[in-house]
Amino acid sequence: MYAIVEIAGQQFKVAKDQKVFVHRLAGNEGDKVSFDKVLLLDDGKITIGAPAIKGAGVTAKILGHLKGDKVIVFKKKRRKGYQKKNGHRQFFTEIQITSIAASGHKASETAKPKTVKATPEKEAAKPKAKKVAAKPAVKKETAKKVAPKKATAKKTATKADDLKKVEGIGPKIASIFVEAGIDTFAKLAKADVKKLQEILATAGPRYASKNPGSWPKQAKMAAEGKWDELNEWQDNVKGGIE
Repeated sequence: MYAIVEIAGQQFKVAKDQKVFVHRLAGNEGDKVSFDKVLLLDDGKITIGAPAIKGAGVTAKILGHLKGDKVIVFKKKRRKGYQKKNGHRQFFTEIQITSIAASGHKASETAKPKTVKATPEKEAAKPKAKKVAAKPAVKKETAKKVAPKKATAKKTATKADDLKKVEGIGPKIASIFVEAGIDTFAKLAKADVKKLQEILATAGPRYASKNPGSWPKQAKMAAEGKWDELNEWQDNVKGGIE
């Protein structure tokens, strides 16, 4: 006899005395848990639920809680100098199937929140709330007239573009251009190459050796939204130099 049951969002094919690792369940070691979402049952005759079989259920015993193997999650962005490494270990619960019922199954009491009914003795022990007399409303003699505030026109700040999408521009060079007032693809596309060289030379000898000859061309494609054309150009040209 076996059953296909849904446990913590996953489906398992289980039989009596079988041990299964499932996602972490609420409960302590030795507690009994039951599951009533039985999708298929085979007790000599196959019964299929729609979606679950009414009255059927699986009872199990919690053997312990543990962690799974470590999974490494590594992220990297090409030409951006970005990489991040994380590890993850999933929490599991080991259970052992104790019984499979085809009908008359009731949900586990531990799965339901217990409600404690208040006895008359407990009700009498509760302190009674004191009635506070409502204070009479005080009328304001004179209401101050508040002059309406003058509406001030809000300045709409233009959002800066990510200049690092241009081949050859890193985070530091992008910040140098932003400080010089070149913070969008449109401004970079209109900028003169000599002006760009002067900005880099002013920043220091480390950046004076950079060649910004193709940066306005790339920025123009980015400003016009031609990303496929820009990516194809960057793949064919090394270092952003034609």
